[in-house]
Amino acid sequence: MSKVSEKISHSKAGVMDVWAAIYKRLQIHLGASVADSWISPLSLSRIEDGVLYLRAPSLFLRDWVQNNYSDRILLCSKQENKDIKEIDIFVSECSCDVAEGKNTEPGEKVVPFGGTLSFTERVKLDEAQDLGIPLDPRLTFENFVVGKPNELAYAAAVRIAESDKVAFNPLFLYGSVGLGKTHLMNAIAWSIKSRSPNRNIAYLSAEKFMYQFVRAVRFRDTMLFKEQFRSVDVLMIDDIQFICGKDSTQEEFFHTFNALVDNKRQVIVSADKSPSDLDGMEDRLKSRLGWGLVADIHPTTYELRIGILQSKAAMCLVKIPDRVLEFVAHKITSNVRELEGALNRIVANAMFVGREVTVDSAKEVLADLLRTNDRKISIEEIQKKVASHYAIRLSDMSSTRRVRQIALPRQVAMYLAKKITTMSLPEIGKNFGGRDHTTVMHAIRKIDELVATDENVAEDIALLMKILEK
Repeated sequence: MSKVSEKISHSKAGVMDVWAAIYKRLQIHLGASVADSWISPLSLSRIEDGVLYLRAPSLFLRDWVQNNYSDRILLCSKQENKDIKEIDIFVSECSCDVAEGKNTEPGEKVVPFGGTLSFTERVKLDEAQDLGIPLDPRLTFENFVVGKPNELAYAAAVRIAESDKVAFNPLFLYGSVGLGKTHLMNAIAWSIKSRSPNRNIAYLSAEKFMYQFVRAVRFRDTMLFKEQFRSVDVLMIDDIQFICGKDSTQEEFFHTFNALVDNKRQVIVSADKSPSDLDGMEDRLKSRLGWGLVADIHPTTYELRIGILQSKAAMCLVKIPDRVLEFVAHKITSNVRELEGALNRIVANAMFVGREVTVDSAKEVLADLLRTNDRKISIEEIQKKVASHYAIRLSDMSSTRRVRQIALPRQVAMYLAKKITTMSLPEIGKNFGGRDHTTVMHAIRKIDELVATDENVAEDIALLMKILEK
């Protein structure tokens, strides 16, 4: 070790002076905003044998700085101290040690640079820079059962996962709860990871995206947030409808979306409605979400449900008779999650209680689910069927427009919601743009009168009831 290096490594003042001087040079080379976002969270551990040891508060930050700014750091370090030959960036064991300047190794001084904690230092090591949520190893293309209701969405997902170029941007998957959107999102991510391990994928819910953004604003570190999300190769946002009405988050997502698309990076989004039907979403964002391919995942058919059950049953430790699978496929029609939950109940009952799996035993185990599904039709489904019947947009069901071409179908949908579902008048009103329960009462009375006096309306109601109760 040289005398200069030895002196620096054992002098706290010397370490601070060297790092402060290096940081000033980096601000000039990189710009103040980049230096504050990416270099400020680093701390100088020591200088030893010509190596400048820097501590990073997270794996993500370490990798990013190493891949993008290590050459500049080394250059500025050499300019400040000619004895420095290389740099070594390692991950801090505890961000609180970095923040407080505590020693984590004998004789090692940790010198944080910057007066306040940055965005990266305020979160636990395991979660701070994990932009996404963990992928579910069960949700792969191999485990996805394809049928007519989801074949377009599946084909589009496979195309994106297997293509080295952006085929269409964005891919927008939409459908009701439990139909397979999340499964396909996970499957795309797993497939890309297996084919191209170096591609940077961020998969997260819209809620987490908003949470990350709000936290970045709170800690005045939005530059880091922007660079993190705009540097990924594939951005996947689940349940984008969550940011409807959240103006600031929509603004940030809008610019992130544009930056990624302009740089030929893939964007994949899911929601419970099509882009045009997302109330509370800015028009410019609706337009961009509809740029690429919009793929609808329809409610399951009997054939698809039986295929899913057979696939899941093949992996069970208990043999499930075909008659039981057919019974469940006929009775549980709401979504795939309930279907799988029903099968899990039957398997658990057989394993833990030791009862033989029969249709009668399945009826007992699934009694509450069967009661619910016998009458379970959602208001959204009613709205969709009525909107399709009268050739209006689904969003008109919640709009404030009062022209007869829209007002009558809306009243019909409210009437059917009261007749078919178990929801209260306030609950129904809430699903129609937050209308008051008195508005729903008026709609019901109005349609009752028209059914008695207008033959066309009576026929419409009878036909829609038949369609919905199939």
